[in-house]
Amino acid sequence: MAVSESVRGDTSESAGTGAAHEGILRRQSARESAARTYARALPIVPVRARGLTIEGADGSRYLDCLSGAGTLALGHNHPVVLEAIRKVLDSGAPLHVLDLATPVKDAFITELFRTLPPGLADNARVQFCGPAGTDAVEAAFKLVRAATGRTGILAFSGAYHGMTAGALEASGGAYDVRVARLPYPQDYRCPFGVGGQHGAELAARWTESVLDDPKSGVRHPAGMILEPVQGEGGVIPAPDEWMRRMRQITADRSIPLIADEVQTGVGRTGSFWAVEHSGVTPDVMVLSKAIGGSLPLAVIVYRDDLDAWQPGAHAGTFRGNQLAMAAGMATLAYVRENRLAERAADLGTRMLDQLRGLAAEFDCIGDVRGRGLMIGVEVVEPEAEPLRERERERERERLAGLAGEGGVLADPDWRGGVSDLAVPGDSAGPGRPRGAGVEVGGPVGPGSARPAGGRPTGVTPADRAVGAAAAAMQSSQSHHPRPAAPELAVAIQRECLRRGLIVELGGRHSSVVRLLPPLTISDEQATAVLDRLADAVAAVSRNHPGHDRLRRPQPGQQRRADRAQSTNRADRAGRGDHADRADEAG
Repeated sequence: MAVSESVRGDTSESAGTGAAHEGILRRQSARESAARTYARALPIVPVRARGLTIEGADGSRYLDCLSGAGTLALGHNHPVVLEAIRKVLDSGAPLHVLDLATPVKDAFITELFRTLPPGLADNARVQFCGPAGTDAVEAAFKLVRAATGRTGILAFSGAYHGMTAGALEASGGAYDVRVARLPYPQDYRCPFGVGGQHGAELAARWTESVLDDPKSGVRHPAGMILEPVQGEGGVIPAPDEWMRRMRQITADRSIPLIADEVQTGVGRTGSFWAVEHSGVTPDVMVLSKAIGGSLPLAVIVYRDDLDAWQPGAHAGTFRGNQLAMAAGMATLAYVRENRLAERAADLGTRMLDQLRGLAAEFDCIGDVRGRGLMIGVEVVEPEAEPLRERERERERERLAGLAGEGGVLADPDWRGGVSDLAVPGDSAGPGRPRGAGVEVGGPVGPGSARPAGGRPTGVTPADRAVGAAAAAMQSSQSHHPRPAAPELAVAIQRECLRRGLIVELGGRHSSVVRLLPPLTISDEQATAVLDRLADAVAAVSRNHPGHDRLRRPQPGQQRRADRAQSTNRADRAGRGDHADRADEAG
């Protein structure tokens, strides 16, 4: 079983704690549902925690970059959260009041509205839901259906909005819950094979076409729901311009836009709410996780003109959790007053830069992406080719046939880059002499006034078509990623745990290593996190000969694998203790 590499004395006391640890895990396995998830990959028994650090029942210490799947904006047991909870407990106030008004609830709503995006706070209503984000999503769907009189919902491929869809369909009087799925833009695994601004534009046009085409099979929907950053989908930030397009598309067609900020909210992405990066004001916001300050709480905030519900149209027994509201108010205020969103943006940028340096060393890292302190590292098969040789040859033959007599086509860069493309009359591409391409039909070189066919040089419509086809092909090449490697990702997660680092896996194929540290993480702790992750990647590369594709380091640099091999357990334990001391000081 994987354990932290913290140093523990081989005493009777440590043997006793180890036995208790093993016993608890055995009983969990014997008594809990087969649906349990995190406990399978993380066989630890937390007994104490503060900030970034968790201590297990066996005495092991871990740096926690799971943070309750993003729930712990301030880390474990932050003093302001504990103080807020104790204040309610000591006051004698009721802990459970359904939806009655209380001073604690009033203070929470006031602080929440203070943080909302411009244009929403002034005319907003809030609905307290059952204490999980999934119930808030259900509430948002019911709200827009009631307000519009329509039933359909638009959602996006790769989205994750909760686990209660089956329960909704099984309930009496349930609405038709069919959902139309739209493409979500991304660079590394672009559904259109192009990525970037062009890929986002194609995704937006697809959405417009589905909505405006009377034969698309999609009726005018009640609402559109999207995540500004897809978390479980693989840490994929939505392009800001695409977000603005979705806002314009929905506004023009009177479709309420629902922003699922369950995981992205409260400073996580470098802005208090992730929609603020694009300047978008949604009609409905779904909020949970961090807004409860580590305790269960979920709400939706929406424009008051959508408030078409009848009394009791959505309710939940535990929507009046006073301790969660107190902890949540303290968390919201602390993040706002201490500008932790700005801190997340700055530190997140630096961590992403360092991780991209790691990706340059290891071929098993296909992509590094994220926003703020919501970071993903996609693990891929290092030896797989983006396209099979047969596909490459077929594409070469197709383009050669398109070129016809007199066309000149540069040899595509089949390693994944975009090489130069030349057609008659074009100037030389960067770094290559004119005419350095593959000749089709006749010699064309720097000194040729006419091609072999005798026609004057010039760009014909056919030439432009060839050029466009080759450019599209080469662009597709540069955005054709290697296959995901979930087994390698699991191995990296396991090696991280051995080094005292807790990380989550996500993405379409569970091949994205996710980092969700608390917003209070220090620079020193961030360095410890990245060091342990780098050591874990190096260990997996060493232990899997078929995947050992480490890149050669730059002159004067030592290979990270060598550094990992020379780092002993005492060094790692000291690094962890140093990070723990920094956490306690913070």
